[in-house]
Amino acid sequence: MNVVFNILVGVQMVSALAMIGLILIQHGKGADMGAAFGSGSAGSLFGASGSANFLSRSTAVLAAVFFACTLLLAYFSHSRPTAGGSLIERAAIGASAPAPAPAPAAPSPASQIPTGNAPAAPANSVPAPAAPAAPASGAGQIPTK
Repeated sequence: MNVVFNILVGVQMVSALAMIGLILIQHGKGADMGAAFGSGSAGSLFGASGSANFLSRSTAVLAAVFFACTLLLAYFSHSRPTAGGSLIERAAIGASAPAPAPAPAAPSPASQIPTGNAPAAPANSVPAPAAPAAPASGAGQIPTK
């Protein structure tokens, strides 16, 4: 299926480039007026009116090929299974998945302080500074007045 999709993209690109080239080669409506008065286009490769028919028919065939490839690419891209479609749908699918279990917390330094037979601190000693608090997350980061 992927090979067919890639081939269709290649055919569509080649037909689009060829159609652009053919459209740029074609003469406008005013170019036939010059041929009627003896301009040099009367002696062209396809004759006085042959190039217009050949180029316009070639452009029409390439336009039909381009249109058919576009329809087939739209059909194949719609029928392909996707991982959830748009980014919003993928985010919604990811949000509904269960969250992984949190890792066990490392033991805090306070829990490693031995208790029991430790001597009491003298009355005139300065207490140890408290450990810095963990930074707040989410709404806790917004300062209040």
